[in-house]
Amino acid sequence: MTLLEVDGISVSFDGFRAINGLSFVIGEPELRAIIGPNGAGKTTFMDIVTGKTRPDTGKVLWGDDNLNLVGRSESDIARAGIGRKFQKPTVFEDQTVRENLAMALKDRRGPFAVLFSDGGSTERIMTVAKEVGLERQIDLSAGTLSHGQKQWLEIGMLLAQEPRLLLVDEPAAGMTPAEREHTTNLLRRLATRHAVVVVEHDMEFVRRLNCRVTVLHEGRVLAEGSLDHVTQNQDVIDVYLGR
Repeated sequence: MTLLEVDGISVSFDGFRAINGLSFVIGEPELRAIIGPNGAGKTTFMDIVTGKTRPDTGKVLWGDDNLNLVGRSESDIARAGIGRKFQKPTVFEDQTVRENLAMALKDRRGPFAVLFSDGGSTERIMTVAKEVGLERQIDLSAGTLSHGQKQWLEIGMLLAQEPRLLLVDEPAAGMTPAEREHTTNLLRRLATRHAVVVVEHDMEFVRRLNCRVTVLHEGRVLAEGSLDHVTQNQDVIDVYLGR
């Protein structure tokens, strides 16, 4: 089932067209990787979907009712079920893993969510911690976690908000081989229940995801298909892989 449809969106900044008639769809559930050279429009695409940037033209259709997200606020879009994880983890390092997850719970954000968590909230927090592999670190301060564990915590904080779509930016960057393997397995598992879109430069990590790949170039789709398919495309080789 189509969850997100990007339909003919374009946007320019100071005369530079960052997105140029971009159109493609994301299903639910699905795991999708988006690759492409610097300046291809990957970050701008995520900015548009999450409401940070408004396109000059086109639509971003969401959910069962094809709701157009263009012009809606970032908070409204997040509440609609779209979560975004940036490349650099943004967790509350002085708070424990449990407290970070409690503050992120859907409809229970802020310090009172930590002070007055009920039984259902406690169960939900533990479920999410186990999902991302941090149940043993549940009462540790987030600042003591490794880089990879902080990434997993931030993914957990997104899951606590019960999103239908997760946008994940370069999750493998800076990770150890063991952390990368854990992250691969986590994203693939999540994609059995959610739509998960991963923007990534690391081709080996993308290969391990074993999913459909969309290649962007100059703000539009250059190629789409399996990684083997797109990496054999001469245009992709010329503009991205050959560099």
